[in-house]
Amino acid sequence: MSYELIAGVDLGSNSFRLQIGRVVGKRIHPLDTLKETVRLGSGLTREKLLDHASQQRAIEALRRFGERLRGFPPETVRAVTTDAMRVARNAHIVLPQAEAALGFPIEIIGGREEARLIFIGAANALPAASHRRLVVDIGGGSTEFIIGEGAEPLLMESLFMGCISFRQRFFPEGKVDKKRFYAAEVSAAREIEGIASDYQRVGWEEAVGSSGSAQELADILEINELNPDAATGITRVGLAKLRQLLIRAGSAEALDLKGMRSERLPILPGAVAIMSAVFSELAIETMTHSDGALPLGVLYDLVGRFEHHDTRDETVVQFRRRYQVDQSQVTRVERTAVALLGQLIKLDSPEHENDVHFLRWAVSLHEIGVSVAHSEFHKHGAYLLSHADMPGFSKRDQARLALFVLGQRGKLQKLAAMPAGDPNWRLVFCLRLAVLLHRARDDHQLPDVSVKESPVGFQLDIPAAWLDANPITAAALSEETLIWRRIGSKLRIKPVAGETGVP
Repeated sequence: MSYELIAGVDLGSNSFRLQIGRVVGKRIHPLDTLKETVRLGSGLTREKLLDHASQQRAIEALRRFGERLRGFPPETVRAVTTDAMRVARNAHIVLPQAEAALGFPIEIIGGREEARLIFIGAANALPAASHRRLVVDIGGGSTEFIIGEGAEPLLMESLFMGCISFRQRFFPEGKVDKKRFYAAEVSAAREIEGIASDYQRVGWEEAVGSSGSAQELADILEINELNPDAATGITRVGLAKLRQLLIRAGSAEALDLKGMRSERLPILPGAVAIMSAVFSELAIETMTHSDGALPLGVLYDLVGRFEHHDTRDETVVQFRRRYQVDQSQVTRVERTAVALLGQLIKLDSPEHENDVHFLRWAVSLHEIGVSVAHSEFHKHGAYLLSHADMPGFSKRDQARLALFVLGQRGKLQKLAAMPAGDPNWRLVFCLRLAVLLHRARDDHQLPDVSVKESPVGFQLDIPAAWLDANPITAAALSEETLIWRRIGSKLRIKPVAGETGVP
């Protein structure tokens, strides 16, 4: 697939951004950008619930984004949300409303996935370079640190500190003094201390700030000539001067400086405190700025999927190697599972492309839990997939993979939350059946089977002679019918005349 126009949506803790780009070859030329200061993170209560006001601001902003995206094919838009929605306990209630307002699915991504996309965006907006870069992105609720070469991240981390959360903790009502500022810097330094040695060991030649906080700091320091020797970007000396001016003024609003944007004044003290700690703990003297960040990274990642360079494929391969999965068994199970699915849907249909990908990924990872323990390995595997950092996968993607791995064997009541008629049941059925038929883990011929789907369940037509010759598998299939019956579904095993096996 190829498209001329694509769009990325970033639902950050402070701002929502929509970026539309035109794809020309392997490059993306930005065409349009919309930004809404929503301050979603400010709406988090002590109980980690998004309050009504923040929800309404988010919905209204997404409706405006949705109007701009009207007419875009679903596969050309990717929307992601970060820290505020990651920690919100009512995200499962808010997210469907947000998706309805935008008109497209919204993915909750993990901190390291956010870091990966930020680096891709920053690197593609900077001049090509062979040296290593450190990219720092101070957001509303989290700060990402990435070291990479070219457009490839090497080391990624996301720390739970941001300019909104720091405002709430250290600068309530916008008040700034020396004691509050010192407390904020110490808190940030403690967070960074845990990663500093690893980052300094890997090393970098250029430090880069991305997103709004770095841009604003660079603008203030340059316009007001706070940097030494007319230096550009962010400098250690310039930050120290801005820090003193903030403390002397008592609040960002009282500062008499050029280049300050009114909508960012409330979070300026938090951004200065965190950036000061970054410079101190990582021994940085100067930092340049990149206009590219998460939205642009989302666009480049989306183009990669169109060109079959899907990061998720690479992640699955890495996981399979890390957990020493038996590739021979994966090959057997995948061949059978995909063949079964091919009898229920058109495998080459664009509407089913995602299902085929997920079935293949689930098969590749269905035995990773064996690395923990063979007993109940499907549960161990589901746990790993739910909680691991998986580049390219959203939290929803990981939950879907975990569901398939959990459902590959055993009782189906554990999947009871999935409604009847959900297309995922079809994939669970194909995976379970393929795993069951290959339990012997050998290359013996399988029977020539056919499967059918109905509103009440599935039917498997299988040669009677093969069932007679394989009583263990026949008994397992009989038990499988009872397992489906217990959840109110139907699996019919129909012995038929026919060949006992196929090449």
